[in-house]
Parts: sequence; structure tokens; C-alpha cells
Amino acid sequence: QVQLVESGGGLVQAGGSLRLSCAASGRTFSNYAMGWFRQAPGREREFVAGISWSGGRTYYANSVKGRFTISRDNAKNTMYLQMNSLKPEDTAVYYCAARNGSPWPGRTSNEYDYWGQGTQVTVSS
Repeated sequence: QVQLVESGGGLVQAGGSLRLSCAASGRTFSNYAMGWFRQAPGREREFVAGISWSGGRTYYANSVKGRFTISRDNAKNTMYLQMNSLKPEDTAVYYCAARNGSPWPGRTSNEYDYWGQGTQVTVSS
């Protein structure tokens, strides 16, 4: 089992930047493909970005492509999400997730086995 803890959320003006972190503990971090999801009030949880075991492959939702960058440091058991050019529609609770048994991240929440508690990101206009 792996435990995940997100940090780095907050309030930022439109056009600003934030960097989210996801710290993992428990099993070997490099054995898990990882993903970021977000959920806004009244909406379903949606895929934001995913990264493979080694970090060599990354995937993004169209809505964040070119603005967000996912990365991981397996030596530090940590994944990151650099968010630039933030928009009010990026406001949501952001969750990190770990997928066991596959080197590739999925794009749906049911493909992931472990979740963090979430961190709030609020972008003001």
C-alpha cells in the first residue's frame, strides 16, 4: 500500500502559477504510474495529467496542455504539477493518485488504486 499527501494548493490570481507536490510513502514509489485529477463543485472528478513509472512518458488533458507540467522525482518519492497561466476554470480540489500494476497512467479515476486527500486550488479573476 502507498500513502499520498498533496501540498502546494492555495489562492492565486488568473495568470499566476502554483506548484503542487504529492509525497508518497509506503511501497516503492517507482513501481506506480501516477496521475493528477481535479474536482470542481458540482462536477465529476476529471483527469488532469499522468506520468509513467520512470517519468519518461507524460499525458495531459487538452484543457491544461501547454500550461501544466507533470514530473516526478523517484529518489524523493514525490510527484509534482507545475501550473502556469492559471484560469478561474482551473479552480478545484486537486488529487494525486497511484496506479499499481501498470507502467502507464490511466485517464479515468477507476484505473487508480490509491488517492491523496486533495488540495484546494482557487484562481480568482
